[in-house]
Amino acid sequence: MQSIFQKKESILFIVLAGIFITNALIAELIGGKIFSLEDTLNIAPVTWSLLGNSGTLQFTAGTLLWPVVFLMTDVINEYYGHKGVRFLSYLTIILIGYSFIMLYAAMGLSPADFWITSKANSGVPNLDHAFNAVFGQGLLIIVGSMFAFLVGQVLDVLIFQKIKKYTGEKKVWLRATGSTVISQFFDSFVVLYIAFVGGPAITGFGEPWPFSLFIAVGLIGYFYKVILAFLLTPFIYLTHAVLDKYLGLEKANKMKKNALQ
Repeated sequence: MQSIFQKKESILFIVLAGIFITNALIAELIGGKIFSLEDTLNIAPVTWSLLGNSGTLQFTAGTLLWPVVFLMTDVINEYYGHKGVRFLSYLTIILIGYSFIMLYAAMGLSPADFWITSKANSGVPNLDHAFNAVFGQGLLIIVGSMFAFLVGQVLDVLIFQKIKKYTGEKKVWLRATGSTVISQFFDSFVVLYIAFVGGPAITGFGEPWPFSLFIAVGLIGYFYKVILAFLLTPFIYLTHAVLDKYLGLEKANKMKKNALQ
């Protein structure tokens, strides 16, 4: 009987799962930082105006890693089917939830006296307050992000499989990009609604956003994800080529066929 480490498809699934979960988890952890895309790229500010609201291109740092998650979702779907993606999505949600529970537990620990002021010379007078501020993201944002991730993944899988049944092995770009474009529309609005509209209205935590602001910010974030999805297209083909060579064309085609069952 072969060990799982003697089977290329098993090793590949472990590697893809590790990349998928790691990027999703890190994206959640760094999501509390809002960065300016224009300043980062050293370009002139791009001001948008929509539904009576305006702003510049500012996103959470987590958006830097979500494209990798999108890519891994499509690759895993291609070779392991909806069951593989669904299993990893549920596992990722559980691990993200566990990580934030541990972070909140760490925030509740009494800090050592010397540690609190250990970075005072670096401009951080109270390191404990800084730690809590960085990792203490609002509970509604966490819940919204996790729920949106799950909704987006389920939709991505279903749409990917539907498109593939009609196109077969052709038009990889269509099923990969098409599934991401549709699923991320819902993802973009679900997280904002829970965190800044419905959540505050129900719980009383914070002031709910005006509906026009909710739609405007959601659309800007969605357009950003759509652009990234199209930019990822060459990497999708490159990844397929590398994995087909690793698995062998015969085994790769067999896995892709089984993934549709």
